[in-house]
Amino acid sequence: MAHATETESFDVLVVGAGIAGCEAALAAAEAGARVALASAADTFSGSSFFPGTWGLGLVGPADDKDEADFVETILEVGRGMALPGLASALVRGVAAAVGRLEERGVELQQAERPEERDFIPCFDRRCRSWHGLGRASYRAATEAALRAAGVTALPFHELLDLVEMDGRVCGAVLFDVRSGAERVVGAGAVVLATGGFGGLFSRTLTMPDVTGTAAAVALRHGARLVNVEFIQIMPGLVEPVRGVVFNERTFRYARVEGLDAPGAAGLLDTRGGHGPFTASLPDRVVDFAVAAAGARGAAVSYDLPEKLPEFMQTYFDWFEDAFGRRPDGGLRIAPYAHASNGGILADERGATGVPGLFACGEATGGMHGADRIGGLSSANGLVFGHAAGRAAAGDAAATRVTAPNAAAHAVKARSPLGVPEREGLLALRHAMDERCLLGRTAEELQAMGRLLDELDRDSARTGSRRLANAALSARALVTAMLARTESRGAHHRADFPEEDPDQARPLVIRLGSDGRPVAEPLG
Repeated sequence: MAHATETESFDVLVVGAGIAGCEAALAAAEAGARVALASAADTFSGSSFFPGTWGLGLVGPADDKDEADFVETILEVGRGMALPGLASALVRGVAAAVGRLEERGVELQQAERPEERDFIPCFDRRCRSWHGLGRASYRAATEAALRAAGVTALPFHELLDLVEMDGRVCGAVLFDVRSGAERVVGAGAVVLATGGFGGLFSRTLTMPDVTGTAAAVALRHGARLVNVEFIQIMPGLVEPVRGVVFNERTFRYARVEGLDAPGAAGLLDTRGGHGPFTASLPDRVVDFAVAAAGARGAAVSYDLPEKLPEFMQTYFDWFEDAFGRRPDGGLRIAPYAHASNGGILADERGATGVPGLFACGEATGGMHGADRIGGLSSANGLVFGHAAGRAAAGDAAATRVTAPNAAAHAVKARSPLGVPEREGLLALRHAMDERCLLGRTAEELQAMGRLLDELDRDSARTGSRRLANAALSARALVTAMLARTESRGAHHRADFPEEDPDQARPLVIRLGSDGRPVAEPLG
């Protein structure tokens, strides 16, 4: 059944309504732009509002004197993959971002015992300025601010493609998943704040609207990706509830099924210092033991102290409120895809190098490296979301916006998903679990490539842009994973288990002349 295509225009179109997207939309509107905020799910969605964790941490330098050390630590933790200019801009921007939140009326939690080692961010070496960012408070204050600024919300509008005329991005093709109508939205500038690649996996700790497909759309219009092989792999619960983040701090009091390595207690203690897996520390064997248990998950039992540290007590209280029981027994955990350390390559302003196209938040890469310090994902969204929104507004002010011809840019989509499309997406996500989480090998990655060839043929036959976008994004990841023949940070190759100093450069992905991703060192 054909649906009419609607057309309208704004100065700035922001796609994605997590923290980065909301900050971009608000900044653009405050700069005088007419702004639309589109999201595949409801407004205030994406990984920022994932319900399977107890809250968001926000870290920054303790004071001005701490800035240089914090940047240095980000670069060390990134193991040569983080870009110094972006890391510095991130650290310098946190204090102002916190000030904007406080001025807006967002309640920021303070630690009662900030000196406890549980408040040292993942992979960091010391305590920093830490705030708990409550989702409910952020949503209430930001919703009011967006409304006051006149931002037009377009919830449940999925990105299918960008509109480009005369070499400039000037809008997007959106699909209203509720009505089945396409909307071609013209814009002087477009900001992609669509989140990471978690949705390309079936075992993921992200919201369903984080599909990972905007990277494919950006690639087709000339953008490049960076560091996309570095996807955080996090222990998550399989039992008693599925798809909930496991509190890594509890590893310090845990026994894990299958972990029989010498010095297991010490390994669990250090593993409790970071949530995501890293190939760069000896405690990687903990994650290997968890992965060896398969989809059923590895059993975890505890010997807990009578008085829990504050960070752990907060998690236990949240879990009991959310699920009606304490998470102190009967647990099974497995590796899940979590946040992305890489994405669309953009500068400090969010500019991608493609005229009219900006990006921010977890959709981008470069400010993090092979590993990411905990609490910097929220900081990334706040700092670079604001920067991208302001830059997009300035760019749009110098651009005459003309509503694109809707019929010329119509894209075939199906809602609800057609059977071939649904089956193709499920097959892709299951295969990504099996071949692209821990223990990557050339053989497994090449097998993934062959499956993607089949899905490309399916998408061409059915006209499914969703499937085509997912397959291209997945192929970009697989291309980077194959090209990096070493193990570094979040990227683990079982056939190349050691870090190679000669590969201490970020990889960028672009589309070749044949329309397939090409990996090359960042020049």
